[in-house]
Amino acid sequence: MASSSSTLLLPLAHHVLGSSSGKRISANYQGISCAKVQGVLVRCSNSELTVKAARSRGYMDQFCLTKRRDMIGLLLGVSSLVTDSFEAEGAGLPPEEKPRLCDGSCEKELENIPMVTTESGLQYKDIKVGQGPSPPVGFQVAANYVAMVPSGQIFDSSLEKGQVYIFRVGSGQVIKGLDEGILSMKIGGKRRLYIPGSLAFPKGLNSAPGRPRVAPSSPVIFDVSLEYVPGLEIEEE
Repeated sequence: MASSSSTLLLPLAHHVLGSSSGKRISANYQGISCAKVQGVLVRCSNSELTVKAARSRGYMDQFCLTKRRDMIGLLLGVSSLVTDSFEAEGAGLPPEEKPRLCDGSCEKELENIPMVTTESGLQYKDIKVGQGPSPPVGFQVAANYVAMVPSGQIFDSSLEKGQVYIFRVGSGQVIKGLDEGILSMKIGGKRRLYIPGSLAFPKGLNSAPGRPRVAPSSPVIFDVSLEYVPGLEIEEE
């Protein structure tokens, strides 16, 4: 019979040692135990068990390390998704429900309103023509506005702040396109301004949570309503 290698438990090895049928028996409980019984070579190795146990622990450690790496990768992936989600919101990408001066029906009406283009390149459409005089240069005006990038995403709005914006028109306190657009409006009027980059924000505007970035000297759109001009009605009387 061909020789074979196997691991044996100690009780079985002890039984082999006590057998009278073997021609040669040798044993070493601490090292390698060999017995040739009826022409069969049987080897029992404690050191082999130790090596196999060490290998098993190594495989287990490697398995645990792999699992930890997989878990860390999964957590980093989820974190990346969450971060990307927050960055998308910070860029103003998600659909937004915010108060507007021109709703859906107003947008449809705008399609039939003629566009006016000024010498500076400013374009506008009057959603509603107001009454009375236009504000003189340097006068304070109170206006509501909704500022958008060309895609329609809002980056600033007085409606969200809950108060009208008061400034001196024509005095350079706002971008050039807004100054020019309001100077020709009348009190109670509502207008959409298509402001070219040359009349908008030369340095641009950074993105913020829920707000898109405005690139330097890029076109923007303003919906504006001229609420009142403090003191103008009194002077007219």
